[in-house]
Amino acid sequence: MFLIQFIEYLSLEKKYSTNTVQAYRKDFLEFQEFCRLDHHVDDLDTIPYNVIRNWVVSLSENGVSTRTINRKIASLKAYYKFLQKIGEIDINPLAKHKALKTSKKIQTPFSETEMDNVLTSIEYSDDFEGKRDQLIIHLLYSTGIRRAELVNLKLKNVDLQERSMKVLGKRNKERIIPLLRETVVLFEIYLGDRECLKTIQDVDTVFLTNTGNKIYETLVYRIINKYFRKVSAKVKKSPHILRHTFATHLLNKGADLNSVKELLGHASLASTQVYTHNSIAELKRIHASSHPRGKNK
Repeated sequence: MFLIQFIEYLSLEKKYSTNTVQAYRKDFLEFQEFCRLDHHVDDLDTIPYNVIRNWVVSLSENGVSTRTINRKIASLKAYYKFLQKIGEIDINPLAKHKALKTSKKIQTPFSETEMDNVLTSIEYSDDFEGKRDQLIIHLLYSTGIRRAELVNLKLKNVDLQERSMKVLGKRNKERIIPLLRETVVLFEIYLGDRECLKTIQDVDTVFLTNTGNKIYETLVYRIINKYFRKVSAKVKKSPHILRHTFATHLLNKGADLNSVKELLGHASLASTQVYTHNSIAELKRIHASSHPRGKNK
């Protein structure tokens, strides 16, 4: 097998994140275990498609979601494409495989009122954590960056004078994002308190815990839930919903789809278009309330 070479290819050539690479590896090892136990097959490089199909059936019978099954199959497909690339196989056993149909999840963004309430009506504590949390919420909403991008943001990549920051996104792709004046003010206040921490373990990273260590993704999720519980009854409150809210609010105000794509760091417009359903709903509302015939209905 060529699993080690495949993992190196994903990391070094494709420049996938560590989490993504580990997910590919885990999916492949799960499939390998299935083949050994259920089909007594050790050579996965020349596996017949019916074995893969049996794995799909097994996953489904064990309650694995359709989305997760599709992701696992995508991992396998990538492995066999890699074997084709290096000349080890001629035909990808998954070449004609079609992904299972999934129901689209519609993420409900926060309203402008909810955002205004969480940004201006809540009293944040007048200490390091309060100022950090306020900046985190404001930054996620005003820039649309991903949670991982926020966690890994470096001081050297924030230019308050130019009101911009450089973000390292998926596949190590860099992009420059403008900062609002209000964001710059909150940054200056936070960084002043950051300098007063007794110890700083991670000197290069922007966001720290009160013990001076790099902030972590679970904590960012807890911060969002802590404050949005006070202003929103929505079931899902997460950093990704703030990213969704950022895109939806920009589109509702007439922002160009390509511009939103660049700000979000998407590789294609198809990824950005999932955020347009809410802006379309807003257009319907405006159309119905503004058109002469709409008012009469």
